[in-house]
Amino acid sequence: MRAAYAADTVALEEPALEVARPAWALQITPYMWAAGLEGDISPFRRAPTIHVDKPFSDVIDDLNFGGFVNVWGRYDRFVLSGDMMYVDTTDNHGSGPLPALQIPGLGITIPPGARVDAKVDTKQFMATLQGGYRIIDTPQFTLDALGGVRFWHISNDVTVTASHPAIGSRSATHRESFGWVDPVVGVRAFLPLTEKLSLQAQADVGGFGAGSDLTWSALATANYTVTEHLSLSAGYKILKVDYDRGGHVYDTSLSGPVLGMTWRF
Repeated sequence: MRAAYAADTVALEEPALEVARPAWALQITPYMWAAGLEGDISPFRRAPTIHVDKPFSDVIDDLNFGGFVNVWGRYDRFVLSGDMMYVDTTDNHGSGPLPALQIPGLGITIPPGARVDAKVDTKQFMATLQGGYRIIDTPQFTLDALGGVRFWHISNDVTVTASHPAIGSRSATHRESFGWVDPVVGVRAFLPLTEKLSLQAQADVGGFGAGSDLTWSALATANYTVTEHLSLSAGYKILKVDYDRGGHVYDTSLSGPVLGMTWRF
């Protein structure tokens, strides 16, 4: 009788634990990304493609504003993942003496020996939105399968000033923007190590010629739980895209360490 009673007690406790488990969860993680930039860029239609190789120390010198946030949600086994980035930079270049050349918008031919100074203001927005399903859900490990889209929008303002005794100082401004949408598929894995320490990894790949030729990203972090609703994370992130359409080239790789703070609801 005692054995039968014990079995009944266990059977009654298991459903109670399932009911107590939240059916939904939401996490919001603003983070800092110390990313360097490397790649080939042609910011204006018909402009020459230039190679860029900037460590984070150079990127931060040009930075006007940068914002990064990651959002993750779950209802039962259905999941939602979002990652957004906005960066505003200003870069100054000067060169001379140069051979004769023409600058769009200036209205005249620059004579040989002129000095040309350019200020380029670039605004870049990227958002990755994915939905999916939790295919593995155990206390020791979870794995989510994801699919969605990645939006890109890049805007460039360039101010060019040419100086030469024959023409004095002449300035021109040119503005241009372009954007595209990439389909992406990915996975997200979570591995608890202790009650407070865990590992997380997320990766995706896309483009497939629909927008860019190829885009992919990977993020891996170690996480420490401070309170029931707050945790800290540190890791490394890479974001790669290869876009070449309509005279615009944006074949770049952003990579560097990340630090984040997560609020759970």
